[in-house]
Amino acid sequence: MIIVIAAVTTGIIRLLRQPAIIGYLLTGILVSSYVFNIVESTDTISLFSEIGIALLLFIVGLNLTPKVIREVGPVALIAGLGQISITFILGFVITKLLGFPSISALYVAIALTFSSTIVIMKLLSDKKDLETLYGKISIGILLLQDLIAILALIVISSISNNIGISELATQTIITGSIIIVLLILISKYILPHLAKFFAKSQEYLFLFSIAWGFGLSILFQFLNLSIEIGALIAGVTLSVSPYSHEISAKMRPLRDFFMILFFVLLGSQLAFEELTKILIPALILSLFIFIIKPLTILTFMGLTGHKKRNGFLVGLTLAQISEFSFIVIALGVRSEHIQNDIVSLITLTGLITIAGSSYLIIYSEKLYPYFSNMLSIFERKQPKKIKESSKKYSIILFGYNRVGYDFVKTFQRLKKKFLVVDYNPDIISRLTDRKVECIYGDVDDPEFLDELNLDKIKMAVSTIPYYETNSLLIEKIRKVNRKAIIIVVSHHIDEAYGLYNKRVTYVLMPHFLGGKYMSNIIDRYGFNLDKFLKERNKQIKHLKERKEVGHEHPKTESVKY
Repeated sequence: MIIVIAAVTTGIIRLLRQPAIIGYLLTGILVSSYVFNIVESTDTISLFSEIGIALLLFIVGLNLTPKVIREVGPVALIAGLGQISITFILGFVITKLLGFPSISALYVAIALTFSSTIVIMKLLSDKKDLETLYGKISIGILLLQDLIAILALIVISSISNNIGISELATQTIITGSIIIVLLILISKYILPHLAKFFAKSQEYLFLFSIAWGFGLSILFQFLNLSIEIGALIAGVTLSVSPYSHEISAKMRPLRDFFMILFFVLLGSQLAFEELTKILIPALILSLFIFIIKPLTILTFMGLTGHKKRNGFLVGLTLAQISEFSFIVIALGVRSEHIQNDIVSLITLTGLITIAGSSYLIIYSEKLYPYFSNMLSIFERKQPKKIKESSKKYSIILFGYNRVGYDFVKTFQRLKKKFLVVDYNPDIISRLTDRKVECIYGDVDDPEFLDELNLDKIKMAVSTIPYYETNSLLIEKIRKVNRKAIIIVVSHHIDEAYGLYNKRVTYVLMPHFLGGKYMSNIIDRYGFNLDKFLKERNKQIKHLKERKEVGHEHPKTESVKY
């Protein structure tokens, strides 16, 4: 009955373009004693929800590969730690001012610091923004938050088991060090061989993955640590496996089922008789999340040299509380540190912030122009020498990354003067090391485009498959230069028509181009195996070059630069 009600409720929520988590929490309210009174005993649902938490952390661990951690860079660390520290301190102060006891305020402050991995990953995926610079930074900060959330869960679990801080530190350092060394050795020398054996059967790979995750969870619980940290470590040890993506994909439906019941349980614990007591505090804390988190992110990203647009987008992306927030609060209640009124407060705050941030994430690009001018105080001013230097370039390439890589090689072969514009500092640094002429800039910034001598160029190439960005670029160029060749990228036919109406010269559509290219090869080579093998060898060489510079094929349908 709970699942049926969840399906109906979540279906309505999806029609309203809200994340499914809202539907699960509302289902909990519907099945509680206040409405249908279906949940009479919570023991079974509590057990299922714990399994869901373990599976969630197991999958988080699978994504904590060294490559991902390297990619997020220092900005995620600086902005993430800054946001967590300031949100925690101010959250504690505000909760105390609202009249809550210190222990309750401490738990609330911890809950406010984290953002929802599930909600953010889903919405960024829907927007095709996982591979953008702001998307990668958001994911990096989420990974940092997840690690700190795990540490918080370890501390709370240990305190609930009456383990002192000094004893906790000693036990954690000694026991943790021994286990980590053993697991590193196992993951390096044993698991790869086991995984090859298990991967021969899809069913057995699935069974092995569950057994490994739950097995380490049990081991960590036996060692007076926690199920949660055991599940996370289990995922991390498998993250270096070539089958980690397959394992993660197989685990997600199982995780989703059990996590549904976790959120249903939380929703059922919302006490309506306390609504008048918690409504104002929940609204205040929600405003705190919507305002302070983005401003904190903007501040620290500005200090690291990032543009205000990226800071704004990352800040809005993280403006909600997390599933970890609910886990921390649930653990606090189970440990008898806090009362159920805090569960109701965080649940209501979660409903408000998750619902609100969904709209903020979806419409962030459209909201940015309204706040752009006032956000300049968060941006480190850099000297502009664009106007003088750009006079000598015949070609400007907007966005490097994967598609731009081949354009650069072509421009170099043609010996044409060209300039690369990108807003990823890491890419600019790599291009500078390779002595490729480049500048750091945001193509969505009209003022920046005005600084470029667009009237002097003969060609502009944009690898950014984003309609609004390309529309602005075409408009700026055509206003001063009617003869320039303008080539842009798009992934949608209707958008391509719109760009042609704006007088673009050519729209490159990668998904269609691949099939067209291959069909032309078949026309030329027919059934000549030798010629196909030559093409094969050329592609292998090209792929090796791409691999050496760190390129991977995008995991989503379309990406921005």
